Amino acid sequence: MQYMLLIAAVPDAPAHEPDRTPPTAWVEEMQQRGVDRGGYRLRLPDEACTVRVQRGETLVVHGPYAEAAEQVAGIGIIEAADLDEAIEIAAKHPSAGQGAIEIRPLWAE
Repeated sequence: MQYMLLIAAVPDAPAHEPDRTPPTAWVEEMQQRGVDRGGYRLRLPDEACTVRVQRGETLVVHGPYAEAAEQVAGIGIIEAADLDEAIEIAAKHPSAGQGAIEIRPLWAE
């Protein structure tokens, strides 16, 4: 089953924190295991916008969807046998130590 990892980070954490470095070792390990299906870093939340359509009118709000201490900083797609393996994979990601990683199964086609 494929899972999306929503990688959340604390926006004002100091840049020198170890978890703020690219997860190169994690990516390499996941590629060697054959579970990596790609991932992307996201630009800062202040560059985001949220779009809603209500009663036929398009509403655009500049900024992230959620006002929270943690903001989504990237996504990853993994292949895992089950949720337990997905949790084990997510727990190894460097961002899990400072921020949070939400795991969501993808709909099978």
